[in-house]
Amino acid sequence: MKREIIITSDGSTTIHLPDWNEQYHSKHGAIQEAYHVFIRNGLKYVDTKSVSILEIGFGTGLNCFITLLEADRNIDYVGVEAYPVAKEEVEKLNYVTELEANDKRELFDKIHKVSWEENHNITPDFSLTKRKQFFAEITDENSFDLIYFDAFGARVQPDLWTEDIFKIMFAALKPEGVLVTYSAKGSVRRAMQAVGFDVERLPGPPGKREMLRATKVGE
Repeated sequence: MKREIIITSDGSTTIHLPDWNEQYHSKHGAIQEAYHVFIRNGLKYVDTKSVSILEIGFGTGLNCFITLLEADRNIDYVGVEAYPVAKEEVEKLNYVTELEANDKRELFDKIHKVSWEENHNITPDFSLTKRKQFFAEITDENSFDLIYFDAFGARVQPDLWTEDIFKIMFAALKPEGVLVTYSAKGSVRRAMQAVGFDVERLPGPPGKREMLRATKVGE
């Protein structure tokens, strides 16, 4: 499948898949979307002394890198990705420059260079495990405080937004754990509710009216 590096509306890059008319991050602003959905409404919302995070769709590493930059406590980060981004594509991404984080460039590089399937200390307070895995193969239970659900959209990959997948997400979260996603589709919200999540609609990032935040309740 053809892949292109494009510039989104806030000046940051993403990877575009023209055959699907889909991209890894919002064309309205990759960095803006990451901050709004995953940091402000996810990381900053979760009130725990340390945070264990599962990212569904590690992709470009943008969400991971911004989380590292914004971390105010110990973070154990697990990124799941079935099809890792190529080294040549990573080198064309402009996140370090756009985030004015040139002093952290070696950490962005380290995120991408460390081996898969092993736990690595990116900094003393931030550990990372990258898992090459299909989302349906996740078997973690009561392990995470927060899930960044950043899969390709339901329009192109509806099988990633089903009750079966959200059952896996529900099981992976600790009690009172939280899942955040850019999607606000009614079918997605209903699938989350069907497996036990308490779901709230929130204002979306630029280009989207709403997003969803789901909390594991009842356990």
